[in-house]
Amino acid sequence: MASYLDPKNDLTFKRVFGEHKHLCMSLINSMLPLENPVESIEYQTGELIPELTDVLRYTIVDVRCTDSVGRQFIVEMQMYWTESFKSRVLLNASKAYVMQLDKAKEFQLLKPVYALNFVNETFEKSPGMENEYYHYYKIVNINDTEKQIKGLEFLFVELPKFKPRNRAEKKLHELWLRFLTEVNEATEEIPQELLENDLTREAVDYMKTAAYTKGQLETYNKWKIGVMTERSAYIDAMKEGEAKGIALGMKEGEAKGIALGMKEGEAKGIALGMKEGEAKGIALGMKEGEAKGIALGMKEGEAKGIALGMKEGEAKGIALGMKEGEAKGIALGMKEGEAKGIALGMKEGEAKVLEQIVLEGTHNGFTPEQIQLITKLSIDQIAKILNKHGLLFSDIH
Repeated sequence: MASYLDPKNDLTFKRVFGEHKHLCMSLINSMLPLENPVESIEYQTGELIPELTDVLRYTIVDVRCTDSVGRQFIVEMQMYWTESFKSRVLLNASKAYVMQLDKAKEFQLLKPVYALNFVNETFEKSPGMENEYYHYYKIVNINDTEKQIKGLEFLFVELPKFKPRNRAEKKLHELWLRFLTEVNEATEEIPQELLENDLTREAVDYMKTAAYTKGQLETYNKWKIGVMTERSAYIDAMKEGEAKGIALGMKEGEAKGIALGMKEGEAKGIALGMKEGEAKGIALGMKEGEAKGIALGMKEGEAKGIALGMKEGEAKGIALGMKEGEAKGIALGMKEGEAKGIALGMKEGEAKVLEQIVLEGTHNGFTPEQIQLITKLSIDQIAKILNKHGLLFSDIH
């Protein structure tokens, strides 16, 4: 069974794209939205920017070329992301653009430079960009993006975010990204789609371990170890710088922090004091105000209490009096009314008295039998009296 190397390594990346023009052209045409595809290229050598430090020397692999119409292409593989990488890409592309002045005597003869950058790490983590792996930049008017200053264009591809979608119109685009992301030292079986295409199948053949000499494999491993070492050193430097930054920030920020804290804390302190003091104030106010409140309340509330009590008590008293007095009234009325009724009846007239008794008994809820018992009148006589006043037996409750 064949074993494979990682195409992102300096040795293998340059073997595929730095030694085989047709493969490099295919990669460029599949990644960049060019109006006129690249038809032929010539490789460029030499460093655009000298290495300023030894840090991250191994993490960047680049292939530079120029096509038949003078356009320049810088293809880079960035193994690990750093915040300065975009600035380095901008500087690199700008240097390539400016260097044309040695040949082109007029500005309008300058040809565009395209920076194609593959990043083996996720760097764009803004909301809504979690699945966006393709980031293309131009120099455009922010109010009208159709208006462009041509000359420099940049593409950043986040390899870890790439997921194949089998788009027919993007076939080579997806195949090259699958080549860069799915072929590595752990690969046991190459995806069939890569083998069905002549270009990617050829690139896969260049990844076979057997295609390299012992010395080349040692270079491959040395570069891989260098990447890991630099990455570890970069992380350690970040951690060390973070600790020093915290200490330095605390020292320098103390004086500024006090002044700023007093200014910003004033408003917060007022709000917090009101919140915390409210509970204490209520308790203290209740304790101190109780005696004063009782005296003041009695004085001011006496007049209001009488008026309010009379108003509210009237309704309750009527209802309560009617309920409690009903039973007593019947018994008392029958007892007291009997003697008075006889005397009154004799004085004012038996008929009127009896009539009055019938009406009062009706209003007081007496039954016809009770009224008959008191007045000694017949049921018919009682009915006539009621009819005289527009009442019926059914009106007796």
